[in-house]
Amino acid sequence: MHGLAMRFLGHSTVRMELAGRVVLTDPVLTRGIGPLRRVGPAPEQADHADVDLVLISHLHGDHLHLPSLRRLPRSAPVVVPRGAGRWLRARGIERVEELAPGESLQDGDLRVTGVAAEHSGHRWGPRSTHGPQAQAMGHLLASPHVRVYAAGDTDLFPGMAALAADRLDVALLPVWGWGPTLGPGHLDPVRAAAAVELLRPRVAVPVHWGTLALAGLVRAPGRAGARMRRLLVEPPWEFAAAVEAGGGSTTVAVTEPGTVVALPSPSPRPPSSRSPRPGSDAS
Repeated sequence: MHGLAMRFLGHSTVRMELAGRVVLTDPVLTRGIGPLRRVGPAPEQADHADVDLVLISHLHGDHLHLPSLRRLPRSAPVVVPRGAGRWLRARGIERVEELAPGESLQDGDLRVTGVAAEHSGHRWGPRSTHGPQAQAMGHLLASPHVRVYAAGDTDLFPGMAALAADRLDVALLPVWGWGPTLGPGHLDPVRAAAAVELLRPRVAVPVHWGTLALAGLVRAPGRAGARMRRLLVEPPWEFAAAVEAGGGSTTVAVTEPGTVVALPSPSPRPPSSRSPRPGSDAS
């Protein structure tokens, strides 16, 4: 795909090279997060040493992970949901910018627009009433040649259809999580396939799977361990099957954590293609 290279680093962390920039989404770069342990090797320094821009979708610890942010170049701005900047600066992250759904920022030839998400924006989860909170969001990245939607964590919401008004090249869609069940505000494989029907991207990349699990559960005996082992492997393939059953033209690029996303060869964009206007892609 012209002007785009991607590597899925695990969970919701994707390295993107586009418009002369290296962008990292929701970086989780360590061997674990609290009670969660990474399945497979952690990203190498080369995967993030040259990052120019960091996009944070929401405040949950598996998306805004302070030890991982501290491993990144201090020169790279960290873009957080509006209202979270002060909390993050107080924890030593100096270059922070805020963005809300409908707002855009420009970095050279790269434009990033905030997109709504259907997900808890509280640091400690949907049932807590204390601590930092900021609206969860996704991001639309647009260069002169390519448009990428990074959903973050979300359930289906009607505004997804608006993102298809101009051709969407790639959609990064969550298809599971880190445990044996999903709470509210998440996409499972079938609902992620329904999102594809709304978004109509050329390529869908399943993320938020195969990376983190509760310590000890992967090796646990009996049904619980067996279920967790299946959930580390099966969701992206169930998603791909559901997309194929839907009969659309989207290609699903199932990508193992830590590997390059296989994108199709470039094809011409239609003459009517244009970069989105500020706020035009938010619901």
